[in-house]
Amino acid sequence: MFQDLYRKVVMDHAKYRRNTGVLDGEQVRKVHYKNPTCGDVITLYIETDGNLVKDVSYEGEGCSISMASSSRMTELIKGNSIDSISKMRNEFEHLIRKGKQQDPAIDLQDAMSLEGVHKLRARHNCALMAWQALDKLLKDEEGYQEIKRQR
Repeated sequence: MFQDLYRKVVMDHAKYRRNTGVLDGEQVRKVHYKNPTCGDVITLYIETDGNLVKDVSYEGEGCSISMASSSRMTELIKGNSIDSISKMRNEFEHLIRKGKQQDPAIDLQDAMSLEGVHKLRARHNCALMAWQALDKLLKDEEGYQEIKRQR
């Protein structure tokens, strides 16, 4: 029953992508990232205001998993602090690589719908592509690296 619901959520995000398009402005940073294992691509845009991600969007092409994960990630991080996002990122990677959450107190919302990707080892990077692009954008942000190193 949950697998069917999760599949519907993934397909909904893949078909009706959220937060797509270009962001412009002085506070907007962008990065282009290509999944090294399959060729899926994303350009991620983030507008920050201090420690807060004020807005986020992306453009990309790829499989249903990578596009659904990108869509879901943008919804999850918008309006959150860099510290919170770092915790979510690490928790999501743990979910994909290990098949379960490490800290259930971290609310991944609909991103939990990608939990089944754990069983498809060759698709791990598809689910993690947007988060890996995010790593490139936020690697120098205070609070992001410190938490990420704890993996």
